[in-house]
Amino acid sequence: QVQLVESGGGLVQAGGSLRLSCAASGRTFSSYAMGWFRQAPGKEREFVAGISWTGGSTYYTDSVTGRFTISRDNAKNTGNLQMNSLKPEDTAVYYCAVRLGTYYSQPSDRYRYQYWGQGTQVTVSS
Repeated sequence: QVQLVESGGGLVQAGGSLRLSCAASGRTFSSYAMGWFRQAPGKEREFVAGISWTGGSTYYTDSVTGRFTISRDNAKNTGNLQMNSLKPEDTAVYYCAVRLGTYYSQPSDRYRYQYWGQGTQVTVSS
């Protein structure tokens, strides 16, 4: 059992930055990959970024590459998504998600994640 709580969302002007955090509990020191997804009104939930258990592999959707950085601190059971140079198109509810295990294949497949947070709103104004 894993519980996830996102924080750090808010309102920011275009070009600004936000840092999202995801606190995981219930699986301390167990292996899991972590991903971030986002969903805007009327759109599908889409993959944003993912990171393997060791942090050795990271993945990004093309639209955020070079602007967003995913990281994790396993000692604190925390994941982070640093978002820079934000654009209005980044406006969405952002969700963190966890996949149990050490092998991280197809990170963009939302159906492979077993646990999800409640989401945090990110709004980028123009």
